[in-house]
This record gives sequence, C-alpha cells and structure tokens, in this order.
Amino acid sequence: MSQKNLMYHVALWLLVQLLVVEINCQMSVPYKPKTREKHTATLIDNKLFILSGRENTGIDVGKDFFYLEIPDKFNTQNLIWKDLSNIDILPPHYGAAAVKGGVDNNTLILYGGTNDTSAMDLVYTYSLQSNSWSIPKITGDENLIRKESLSGIIDNKGKMYLWAGSDDVSKKFHYVNNMLILDTINLNMGQGSLTGAPSGRSLYGATLLPDNNIIYMGGHTDIEQLLTLDPVYLYNTINDSWSTKKTSGKIPSGRVGLSVVPGLDEKRVIIFGGTPFTSDYGDLTPDDSIYELNLDNFEWKIPKTSGQIPKSRMFHKANVIGKYMVISFGRGYNPSLESDILLLDISNNDEYIWTNEFDSSSLPTSPAPSPTSDTTSKSKDSSSETSSPSPSPSPPPDVVPSSRTVMIGAIVGSLFGGAALSFIGFFLYKWNKNRNARNYYSNDEYHGHEIVQPSNDTTNHQPRSAPSSDHQPRGTPASVIIKGGQKSANDKKLTLRELQQEIQDLKQIIIQDKQSTSSIRNN
Repeated sequence: MSQKNLMYHVALWLLVQLLVVEINCQMSVPYKPKTREKHTATLIDNKLFILSGRENTGIDVGKDFFYLEIPDKFNTQNLIWKDLSNIDILPPHYGAAAVKGGVDNNTLILYGGTNDTSAMDLVYTYSLQSNSWSIPKITGDENLIRKESLSGIIDNKGKMYLWAGSDDVSKKFHYVNNMLILDTINLNMGQGSLTGAPSGRSLYGATLLPDNNIIYMGGHTDIEQLLTLDPVYLYNTINDSWSTKKTSGKIPSGRVGLSVVPGLDEKRVIIFGGTPFTSDYGDLTPDDSIYELNLDNFEWKIPKTSGQIPKSRMFHKANVIGKYMVISFGRGYNPSLESDILLLDISNNDEYIWTNEFDSSSLPTSPAPSPTSDTTSKSKDSSSETSSPSPSPSPPPDVVPSSRTVMIGAIVGSLFGGAALSFIGFFLYKWNKNRNARNYYSNDEYHGHEIVQPSNDTTNHQPRSAPSSDHQPRGTPASVIIKGGQKSANDKKLTLRELQQEIQDLKQIIIQDKQSTSSIRNN
C-alpha cells in the first residue's frame, strides 16, 4: 500500500469512528406509540403503564406495552415513553381491565379482554421488581368466563371488582350481569351479590368512592340501548349490596366510552368524554364533554373550565395523578394537533384548567389513602396509595434518562466530535501541504532524475568529491532522493514516523477529551 493510500485510509477510519460516536450521542430515536382506544392505563410507582388496545380503525395495535415516567415536571408536548414490548407475553387484545394490586401492592393485574386472532388466559400479572409477566393460577369459582369492555376497580384490601361487561367467549357481544371479585393477593376468584343490581351493560364508567362504594353510570345494553346517567348505581364493597341514586341538575346525555374519576376533595366525581352513539361513533361537543356530580346531593353540573379546551374523546382512560386528571389516548382527536396525554388541573373546584404543564411542586395533600385502578389513581407518591409496607421494588431496566442528561450528552458529544473533526482536518491539511511542498521541490529541480548524495567519506579507490561548480548539478540531502517521482526508502521511513507521531498525538487528544467528557457528566 502506498504512503498516500495509507494516510487516507487512516484518516477515513478515524472520521467514521468519530461520526459513530457523535450519532450515538445525539441521534437516538425516541419511542413513539401508536394512537389507540380501549387500552389499559395503570399508575404504579410513578409510571403510567399503557397496554395494548386497538386503533381507531378497529385493528389491534399488536403486542404493545410501554410506560410514561411521571417526573416532577413535564410538558405534554414533549413526552418520553419507554417501550417494554419486548417482554410482553400477552396476545394483542383490547377491552381488558387492569389495576395495581398483588401482595406488595406493586403488581399490574390484568383481567379479560378480547381479540380476533388467538386465545387469552383469564389473568396476567406484571411485576415491576422482576420486570416480567406471568400467568397465575386462579382458584375459586370454576364457572368463570373472560369478559371485555368493562371497568376493573380495586378496593383497599386488594380485591378487584369486575361487574358486567361483554362475554368474550361467545364472540356475540352478549352482555352478562355478574359481579366477579378477584382477590389479587391470594389469587382467588369469587362472585358478589346481584340483588338490586342494574341490568348488564358494557362501556360504562366507574370509580371507587371514599366510603367504599363503587359508583357506576352510563354504558349500553346488548341491544345497543344507550343508558342515561340518571340514575347512578352504587355497589357497597363492605356489605356486598347494591343501591340506586336518582340525580338532578344538568344531567348529561347518555353515553358510552366515558371516564370517571373522584374529585380531590372526595365530595364529587368528574366525568369526561364518551360518545352518544353505539354503532356510528360521534363526537361530543367540548361543552358537553365534562360534567361534575356532587356526592352530597347527587346534583349534576357543568364545571367552569379554562385554558385550551381539547376535543372530546371516547374509549380513553383517565387517572388522577397529583392535582391532575390525566387522560390518555382514545378516539376523537387529531394526534398531529393534540397530545396523546391531556392534563386537567382539578385542584380548584371553582375552575378547572386545561394545561400542557405537569408540576408536582404544588400538589395538594391527599386527605386519605386511595386505591388505584385503570381509571383512578389518587396520588403521585406510591407511599400514599393503600398497601401493606413492603420493600421498594427496583425500577424496570433501561430507564429513559432525563431531558437534562440527554442535553448534556448531546452538547458534550458535539464539542468532542467538532474538536476531533477539526483536528483531523488540520492534520490532513498540514500533511497534504508538506507533501505538495516536497513534490514541488523535487520535481522542479531534478525533473525525475535519480540524484545520489555523494558520500563524505573517501575510500582507498576514490578521492573525496570536489565541491560542485555553477555548471554542475547540485546534490540533495539523503532524505530527498527521488527517482521517477517516488520517494526513497529513507524518506518513506521518515514520513511514516511523522504519521505515527500524528496518530499518537490524535490518540492523546481523544483520551483527554474522553476524560473531560467523563468529568462533565460526573459533575
């Protein structure tokens, strides 16, 4: 390999290595989930876990499992999702129910759901500590069926209540009327009372109240009869009994696919979204999308809201995190115009505020521990959620770094890459300049003839050479001996040593830059 080719190969290799380093620092592509409906959204350890669902076209989104880290502050226009789909063992599905429960109250419990392609087990569990899914063996009632399009509500004792919904086994949208009760700690399934219960339905709204009652409203029957929100129904988890409450005020129109969450003062519930149609889904107007029910007198009203009011959504999920009602995905919005996540600040009962900014620095104090489900979660801090004391689990691996860390890495990578590329450019310029100078000197004076440097020493046979006259060709130093435009071996060795020295200097600069980068990151 000629000296010229060697130089260019070394320089090209160094440039490629530096580009790879800089690309890794700056060009990591963030995970962007698909839009979806009829998914589950469960808050555990300040992470909002989203599982499966289907696209608005009715097609399953596939094996899709990810979460949104809930930091102290974030903006809905700059969400950082973490993809966990590689550990998902569930078939693609939608219409399932999920809650936070288990022995340590830190396990995602998923029940039911449906799909059009493969069979599903009745219950799946996801452990944050081991970052893995499993299929537990459920004991108890042997006549259990898998249901879909229902809400799962968990109480303070780790029991998950699964009322009504559609029978997934028959695939005929036959709506059943039973109350399944899953003990998420002992993994035992039983049934609750139906005395005084309303007719079976699906796509209703539900949430747990502070007095251990579950409130149910809306939905539709198996003959696609839309059900109104007057009356509402209460199931007492302590007494295993049903009651009916007539409502007054500005009663919302009948709807399916709505969300229901408790107010922060625990004296009201807030509903959002849904659709008044059962087959040809239509949007609600923004003015008709949010209502508030007073739990003292069961009077409905439309609360005052401000901020940039979003379009209504259906088949979404809603969680209370800190002082915000956090609404995820659903149908009815344009993802290029609105975020997949909506935030409604409900800390002021006189005026709710739509916002893009989540800020936990002014979170209200929760008056009492509250349970979590796929529709409700009362506090950002896991310590305020009902559970027996247990060791804190380790977070899932490969947690996405904060935006500040990413920014620092990008800046350091840019500085390092720019400095190194500048040095290589200067190195190539200097080498090329010296090479051209030597070639010009040699070609101009000797025109390709071989000139041999006379020896300074004399031999027994030859006298010392006399100095050259003006009419004799001048000699060149031994290091500049040229024949046919090619350098001599001595010149090649010298140039190679210069190249080795330049590469050694470059290595030293790279090592110093790495040490500087490490120091900046540690600080």
